[in-house]
Amino acid sequence: MIVYHGSNVVVKRPQLVRQTRFLDFGYGFYTTENVTQAVSFADKVYRRRKVGSPIVSVYEIDYEAAFAACSLLRFDSPNEAWLDFVYENRMGTYKGNHYELIYGAVANDDVYETFNLFTAGVLDREDTIKRLKVKELYNQLVLTSENALTFLKFKSDLGGGQNDGRE
Repeated sequence: MIVYHGSNVVVKRPQLVRQTRFLDFGYGFYTTENVTQAVSFADKVYRRRKVGSPIVSVYEIDYEAAFAACSLLRFDSPNEAWLDFVYENRMGTYKGNHYELIYGAVANDDVYETFNLFTAGVLDREDTIKRLKVKELYNQLVLTSENALTFLKFKSDLGGGQNDGRE
């Protein structure tokens, strides 16, 4: 399976770097199966950091082998468990189990408004899930351990930007 990572540099050798922001699935190296989503994220990273250029690194991963060898949390749809997990991670309050791989829907830009209404208490869980199910959600795979990263094989980059120095 091919997955993509959007950044402002080419990332040939992914590393786990602590983020300063609270993300959907918490700490880890984020990838997606959707190249459009990765391009959008690369553009955001480039605009935020104002260095490099929008770059999408392309990887191959054997899902079957990785899912068998690593602890896995998988969300097959945006359900209440997914909503709670994303909410707790974004608030920085998640205290549950650690997983090496986390797979499920990404709360993309189109979904943020709905999610923010839930966070503000305007929507309840049921209304939030109903609204999310009519949106086109892309999947993401987050790798949270060195073991998980060994299953990710760099293939190429889209964008021709500078290297991150981790060859």
